[in-house]
Amino acid sequence: MSRGVLATGSEERRAGAGGGGRAWRVAPSVLVAVLLLLLAGSALVSVSIGQVDVPVRESSRILLDELTGIGGPGDPVFVDVIRDIRLPRVLLAAVVGAGLALCGTVMQATLQNPLADPFVLGISSGASLGAAFAILTGFGAAGAVGAAAGLGVPFWAFVGALAAAALVLGVGSAGSRTSPVKLILAGTAVNALCGAASSALVYFADSAEGVRSVTFWTMGSLASAEWATLPAVSTVVLVATAFFLCQSRVLNSLLMGDEAAVTLGIDPGLYRRIYLVLAAVVTGMLVATCGIIGFVGLIVPHVARSVIGPDHRALLPVAVLSGALFLIWADVAARVAVPNAELPIGIVTSVLGAPLFLHMLIRKEYGFGDK
Repeated sequence: MSRGVLATGSEERRAGAGGGGRAWRVAPSVLVAVLLLLLAGSALVSVSIGQVDVPVRESSRILLDELTGIGGPGDPVFVDVIRDIRLPRVLLAAVVGAGLALCGTVMQATLQNPLADPFVLGISSGASLGAAFAILTGFGAAGAVGAAAGLGVPFWAFVGALAAAALVLGVGSAGSRTSPVKLILAGTAVNALCGAASSALVYFADSAEGVRSVTFWTMGSLASAEWATLPAVSTVVLVATAFFLCQSRVLNSLLMGDEAAVTLGIDPGLYRRIYLVLAAVVTGMLVATCGIIGFVGLIVPHVARSVIGPDHRALLPVAVLSGALFLIWADVAARVAVPNAELPIGIVTSVLGAPLFLHMLIRKEYGFGDK
């Protein structure tokens, strides 16, 4: 038996032991099937909940009619609410939750840090700076030159997110080989720099409405969801998910450290840069679409890892489906928590995620990697 095969077997045993010993013994295929059923049921129930309640039976008939044409016409008011408002919103919540969970899982393995999330490379602060620039300078306003050219707030947020991530990767790669510690420290510095620049823009702004828009955008929202925004975001998330599912062996190796990766013939610096660039692109797209939604990319991979273990062949699909499920119900909470109003979904995810994360830390029921 070749050394590569032996190394791979060792890798898989260590991946299974590095937290899998404390993980619940759940067959991955069974868990994925259960999550898919829960996701379908959650989508059906969530389109029925809101300021205007729709009976689940009526929602089922409307969705069946929209999808297959055999459900029969429903109440026109309910049809408009579900088809034009709630269904695209629920689908966007699922796509964004899946994308954030995917990026969080990849970044935690790539940076070998359980506290890494999609915003560790300065993506959130860079997007905030881009959005603040567009809103407060008028580039994102209706009728402005930038908006007329298709360069509204989402475009500038996306540019800001990618620029911040590129700066972090450039600084993290300068001087010597790229290392997780350098990247995290560079991300911390860029986060602080972009945050200071955003605060300065807000401080010197003379538009109270612009300041309010910036504040609301940084808290995240799915209120702008529409059918036109779904194809691009869904395509990016699906392609990234398919790609990373094919990279499970490399992610397992990176999780065990650079020495183990080199032993398996993997260049950790090269794969680290590739994975982080792709994760930054996905996160930038999501942030540009719905603002900053925190804690999903941090907490969901931890919960999935505690259930299924750290082997990315099973962890990635479980985390992606769990992220979609989590954000669907977080959006439902945002819609119904305040009568005749809507909470920013970033507040809801933080309120739900922070206590759960603290609970997991206190109980210490799982390990990260081989620790």
